[in-house]
Amino acid sequence: MFAVVKPFKGQKYHDLKQECLRERRLFEDPEFHAGNESLFFSRRLPGPVEWKRPKDICDNPHLFVGGISSHDLHQGKLGNCWFVAACSCLALQECLWKKVIPEAKKQDWDSRKPEKYAGIFHFRFWNFGDWTDVVIDDRLPTINGELIFCHSNVPNEFWSALLEKAYAKLAGCYEALDGGNTADAITDFTGAVSESIDLRKGNYGKVLLEQAKLFEDLLKAHNRGGLISCSILPDIANERLGTTEQGLVKGHAYSVTDIRKLRLGEQLLAFFKAEKLFMIRMRNPWGRREWNGPWSDSSEEWQRVSEAERKNLGLNVTDDGEFWMAFGDWCNSFTDVDICRNLNTSIFSIHKTWEKAMVRGAWLHDEDPLANRAGGCLNNRATFLQNPQYVFNINKEEDKVLISLQQRDQRPYRKDGRGDNYIIGFEIFRVELNREYRLHQLQVQERVAGSTYVDSRTVFLRTVLKKGRYIIIPTLFQPGDVSEFILRLFTDVPSELRELKLDKPEPGCASFLCGYPQRVTQLSIHSVEGLNRHGGSRNANLYLIIKCGKERVLSSVQKECMDAVFDTKVIFYRKDIKDPIVVQVWNKKLLCDRFVGQVTVVGEPSDSRELRTLQLRDKGAPDAPPVTGQLSLKVVSTDDLTEL
Repeated sequence: MFAVVKPFKGQKYHDLKQECLRERRLFEDPEFHAGNESLFFSRRLPGPVEWKRPKDICDNPHLFVGGISSHDLHQGKLGNCWFVAACSCLALQECLWKKVIPEAKKQDWDSRKPEKYAGIFHFRFWNFGDWTDVVIDDRLPTINGELIFCHSNVPNEFWSALLEKAYAKLAGCYEALDGGNTADAITDFTGAVSESIDLRKGNYGKVLLEQAKLFEDLLKAHNRGGLISCSILPDIANERLGTTEQGLVKGHAYSVTDIRKLRLGEQLLAFFKAEKLFMIRMRNPWGRREWNGPWSDSSEEWQRVSEAERKNLGLNVTDDGEFWMAFGDWCNSFTDVDICRNLNTSIFSIHKTWEKAMVRGAWLHDEDPLANRAGGCLNNRATFLQNPQYVFNINKEEDKVLISLQQRDQRPYRKDGRGDNYIIGFEIFRVELNREYRLHQLQVQERVAGSTYVDSRTVFLRTVLKKGRYIIIPTLFQPGDVSEFILRLFTDVPSELRELKLDKPEPGCASFLCGYPQRVTQLSIHSVEGLNRHGGSRNANLYLIIKCGKERVLSSVQKECMDAVFDTKVIFYRKDIKDPIVVQVWNKKLLCDRFVGQVTVVGEPSDSRELRTLQLRDKGAPDAPPVTGQLSLKVVSTDDLTEL
């Protein structure tokens, strides 16, 4: 189940339950009082609130009645449709909700053993990288004997109301759940990686090829246990909860409950003029107000499909807040979709597996530039590189990379007048193959990717990177702001993700014997050209060996070429500045690699920092006999070890 589960506020469920059973009393949570402070901090109460236990609300209460279902939920008097939509998604996957609601049968009421009931429940959430066990008592807020927040359509079913209470406790109070993001709740339920897609920017409603790619992506995510939600961004701020002509509510979260690619029978081909239907099913957390366009419950399309054909296609039509749409209409109607992927990291799987790396960090302000870790976004050139820096490797020729940056949840601070998410994002730079210390200047490093900057709890990027070493720099938008974050990186092969903490090599005991670096030199090797073809047109498999003292770095092999572009970067912290740097060109052979030529670089701070072309020479001294070919490179040297 879980490697480690941390008790929220130090409350251990089993210990508290046993204590209550020994003392023959029902649990009353001292950390989340049944009072107004647990409800609202700025809003007025909707009426006289009375906290009641389920046994005082109905007869024969249970966690589940007839099992768990996405149809169990109704929102209540709180603007948390996003949370209810996430619960609808959660209910679709038994393996997921069993993690959130552990030991459900043992927690449930047992009418045969009422003395074993202690009025205490616990739920588990993925809270900022840790699975956290949240304990609550079973007292729920009611008005006139009815639950005022999330509740089931079955009067004696209470899993959703109790789950919402535990989540409100984690957030500080019920009002802290008023307004939010469905993907955040799903992440808290599952630990999944969330990706947000703006359907307008992708032009998915008009470009059929992009629409088809998106459908396949969503279908794959859904079939592999991913949870999906969608919404419509209001045109103007005060239009929230307005309704489109087709009955969809703006500023409102819908859960996606099914995605189907359906092959039609002969009787339906003539009417629909297509062999396949691309369909998607949504649910409104309100349990009412559905789509009234094509494929809505009473639409002409359904009239053409007999009950037998519906059953054959696996489609059901009922008036319960759940409805089908053609995927093209869905792309044109909704503006935003959140995909929460449960990425497979198991080695025992028939599906693609991912190598996961996760680190925790913080943006912390310090007046000392070398100690400051709150430099702001790339717009702040003077301070940007003062942010935390993380290095990782791509060890394949090309690898698909998924990156998720999540800031600490700000909802618990809403009572204090704060609670808004910071604007966050990150940048990725390709750096020297052997870099082990922090970047201080962007000289030859190439920005290869970056996220959008947005005031959401999580930002996500999916990209493809070539073999090499990279640095990812997570940032807040404004310099000087402080917060915490977790960074997750998924690759096909291990990436060795780690933080770069040191600005330069640390002096140690060995420094007295072996010396301490006096100079840092950075090489950017662009290309090799003009090589001798040795009487034929056959190409070579070229690679570089760059040597400095006892350190040597190998480049990737450039296959089947005579003029090779390497774009290879290295950096050396040099103890003996008289010892030159040697760049050798080799041809990779089946049995024995062949030396092609080399150049020698002294690397003085006064040397030109511009791109220059050097003649290849034979092995030996810098003035060894020349050989055919030239090597182009940039060299930057400085005696300030924290300049580069």
